[in-house]
Amino acid sequence: MSQFKILMPKLGESIQEATVTKWFVKEGDLIAEDDVLFEVATDKVDSEIPSPVDGRVEKIFFPAGSLLPVGEILALIRLSDEDESETRIAEQPVVNEVLSDTRETGKEPLSLSGKQLNRFYSPLVRKIAAAESVSLEELDTIHGSGLSGRVQKKDLLHYLEGTRSQVVTNVKTVETSSVTPTAPQVKGSISVGAEDQVIEMDRIRKLIADHMVMSKRVSPHVTSVVEADVTGLVLWRNKVKDDFQRKYGEKLTFMPLFMEATSKALAEYPWLNASVNEDKIILRKHINLGIAVAKPDGNLIVPVVKHAEEKNLLGLAKSLNNLAEAARHNKLSPDDIREGTFSITNFGSFRNLIGTPIINQPQVAILATGSIEKKPAVLELPTGDVIAIRHKMYLSLSYDHRVVDGALGGAFLRRIADLLEQFDINRTV
Repeated sequence: MSQFKILMPKLGESIQEATVTKWFVKEGDLIAEDDVLFEVATDKVDSEIPSPVDGRVEKIFFPAGSLLPVGEILALIRLSDEDESETRIAEQPVVNEVLSDTRETGKEPLSLSGKQLNRFYSPLVRKIAAAESVSLEELDTIHGSGLSGRVQKKDLLHYLEGTRSQVVTNVKTVETSSVTPTAPQVKGSISVGAEDQVIEMDRIRKLIADHMVMSKRVSPHVTSVVEADVTGLVLWRNKVKDDFQRKYGEKLTFMPLFMEATSKALAEYPWLNASVNEDKIILRKHINLGIAVAKPDGNLIVPVVKHAEEKNLLGLAKSLNNLAEAARHNKLSPDDIREGTFSITNFGSFRNLIGTPIINQPQVAILATGSIEKKPAVLELPTGDVIAIRHKMYLSLSYDHRVVDGALGGAFLRRIADLLEQFDINRTV
C-alpha cells in the first residue's frame, strides 16, 4: 500500500500561509479523484481543494480553523497498490516550487525593485494590525527592521504612532484654516431590541468592510457622472449575440464592451491606471481590469482580467466569463484577484440607474455602469430636431482627488462615453 501526502497548496506566488476553514471528509472516508477535501482561506479568497488521487483518508493532522504555512502536511491518503511490500510517500509537485523559493534559500520572495511581496507577519503583528484596523495592503507598505525586512511589533507601533501624529497635524491645519474640524470617530453602543436579530459578519464580509473603510480614509473621493447614448451598441449586441455564442461558445454581455472602451480610454489617460505610494505616483504599464462580481452568499469579489489592453472583444468576453463562473463556484485562486489597476462595477445588473462606488485600493479610480433604459431624446438632424426613443445609460467615475483632478477625471469619463456612443454598428464578430 502507498500513501499520498496532502499538503497546504500553493495558492499564489505571494501566498505563504492559509487557514483550513472546513473539512469535507473525515478519517476513514473513501474518496475519488477531484472530490473536495477541504476549504482553505487566505486574506484574499476562499478556495475548495480537490483530491488529486483515489483512496481512503487515513489521517487528518489539523482541524478546521488551523492557520498553516504553504507546504505543511494536512492529511494522508492511503492508496491501493499492487506491490504492497513497498510503501511510498507521494507529494504534490506544485508545493516544491514554494519550498525552493522560500525555505531552501531562507529568504522571502523579492520583487524586481527589491521590495518584498506579501511578507510573513507574526500572529502578534497580525493581532495588533487587526485591532488598529490596519489592512494587509497597508502592512505591506511598512518598512520592517527584522530579518529580510520583516515587520516586527516595534515597526508597526512606530508606524501607528506616526500615522496618528499625522492625523493630529492635519486636524490642526484644518482648524487654523477656519474650517470646521472633523470630529474623531467615536464608537458608541447600539441598543438591541428583544425581537432584533444579531448576525455576526463572516470572514469575507469583515475583510470587505475593512477594505472599504480604509479606502474612504486613505483617498479623498470625488464622483463625476455622464449620460451616454448607447443605442448603436445595444442594437449591434442584440443582433450578433446569438452568432457570437454559436461561433465562439461564449456569452456576449455588455460588460466586455464596457471593458473594451475603458481599456482604450485608460491607454489615452494613463494617470487613471495608477496607484499612489506616499508622495509617489505609480503609472502601471499594463491595464488589469477588476470586475466586481456578486457571489451567491451575498459577498462581493473582484476578479481581475490581466493585460486587457492586449485582448480583443472575444478575449475579454472569454476571460470575464471564466472568472465570473469561477467566482460563483468559489473556485478563484488568489492570483485571479491580484494586481488590478482599475475596477468596474455594474450597478445596471440590479436595474440601478446610477451609483457612487468606493475606490478599490490601491487603485485611483473605479467606473460604475448603470442600467440601460429606453428614453425619449432630442436628435439634431440636418432637417431639424426630432424626438426619438434612444437607449441611454449613466456612467459614474469615483476617483482619488490626491492625483486625479476634476478636469482629468471628467475628460476620461467623457472619453469612455464617446467610445460607447461612437460604436461601429457595422463591426463583424
